[in-house]
Amino acid sequence: MPPERKPGAGPAKGSGQGPAKPCPICGKPATAASQPFCSERCRDVDLNRWLSGSYVVPGRDNADEDAD
Repeated sequence: MPPERKPGAGPAKGSGQGPAKPCPICGKPATAASQPFCSERCRDVDLNRWLSGSYVVPGRDNADEDAD
């Protein structure tokens, strides 16, 4: 029987998730509590970038839909 894992201990060895990815904001190792970021600060920086329009998701022009 495998040993019991503690909550927040990260992925178990052999779980197929591989090594932890670095924080997309600063590059430090990500923490389980703030995945995929390393801290609440980096999480907030990312949210601010989305809300301020620094990040955008490309889409179609609305002019194509008005042609009908």
